[in-house]
Parts: sequence; C-alpha cells; structure tokens
Amino acid sequence: MRIISGEKRGIQLQAVPGTGTRPTTDKVKEAIFNMIGPYFEGGTGLDLFAGSGNLGLEALSRGLDRMIFVDKDRKAFQTIKDNIQKCSYEKQTELFRNEAERALKAVAKREIKFECIFLDPPYKNKQLDMYLAYINEHHLLSDTGVVMCEHDASTIVPEASGNLIRAKHEIYGTTGISIYYLQKREEENNEA
Repeated sequence: MRIISGEKRGIQLQAVPGTGTRPTTDKVKEAIFNMIGPYFEGGTGLDLFAGSGNLGLEALSRGLDRMIFVDKDRKAFQTIKDNIQKCSYEKQTELFRNEAERALKAVAKREIKFECIFLDPPYKNKQLDMYLAYINEHHLLSDTGVVMCEHDASTIVPEASGNLIRAKHEIYGTTGISIYYLQKREEENNEA
C-alpha cells in the first residue's frame, strides 16, 4: 500500500495489524481518485472510517489542504498516526479516536464544509444511508464537494439522500464505489 500520486507519491504506508480492517487496494484507490479528482485545489477532507489513513493521505498528496481522520479502533488510530508522520502531514491533519456518529456531530458543531468525505465503513455496517442523511441534513459538504462511499458490491445504496445525488456507481470485484455530489453540482455537470 502506497501513495499513488501527488507530492508524496511512492511513500509506502503501513496497514493496520490484524484482520479487523480491510485496506483499499491500490487499483480501487486509483479508480476512486479518477472518479472524484484526480487532483484537488485545496479544501478540507474527512476520512470517517480511516483504517490506515490510506484514502485521506492520498487526497492530501493530491492537493487537499487539511484532513480530519476518524477511527474508533486503537490499532487503526496508531497506524494512521504513524502514516501521517511518514508523510510529514502532522500540521495538516487532525486525528480522532471516536465513533463515526459522534465525530459527525462534532464536525457539524464546528460548521466545517468538506471538499471530500470518505465513507468506508466495515462492510457489515449497513448504515451508509444514515451517514449520507446526516451529511446532507447538516450541510457538511461544500458546493463543489464529493462524498465517496466504499461498500460491499452487493449493498444497495440510495440513488439520493436529500440534496446528495449518486452521480457514479462502479463495481470492482467484491467492492462497490458510489460517488455523491450535491444536486446543484450534478445539474451543472449535466448542463456542461
């Protein structure tokens, strides 16, 4: 597992020890960033089920200014911390060991608008609908922002959640990727 592109390209990242975390493969990660970027012109990101921090660190390497990492697992928390240090991103990151729901409430109170939100919960956690609804209701996404959901290929994900519209949906083996934009942005893309 490594940073694929951007300023930190080639840096090897640690995986979370054990079998409790499922890392996003480089092939799927490349496909994700081709769908959502592939590069960014600043902004803040949220990596909600961060695992090793793989997706959030890739987004920083590709141009995001800041990233908030959240994972409740102790081993994942330490792995993210180590990977942040490997990439020298300590000043551009915040790291919280917390439940996803509590973390969403905390960022909503701070009134942060995210350019990119990564939702990659454990496949057995079938609550993507709830997370998308919360992001929509609390206006956590910037007008130009994107929500990336990684899920089991067999999971049925909603076409929309309030103003969040599913713009892309791809399957890579056992992994499904669903990309959401705000409805306003999707309408602008259709007019272009």
